[in-house]
Amino acid sequence: MRVTVVEDMCQGHTLCAATAPELFLLREEDGHAYVETEVVPAGLEEKAERAALGCPEQAIVIETD
Repeated sequence: MRVTVVEDMCQGHTLCAATAPELFLLREEDGHAYVETEVVPAGLEEKAERAALGCPEQAIVIETD
């Protein structure tokens, strides 16, 4: 599974980082989310999916292998 944040869509609500802080980081300058690595580690798939479902802007994209 891979996860990305569409930079132009993210509005900095920070819900993804609250849901899955192991996956989503926040930029200091604007609070927008990003991922350090797109590959979701084993055991964090459900958190990635919850974060994507909870994103008000639908800025999180999940791709399954």
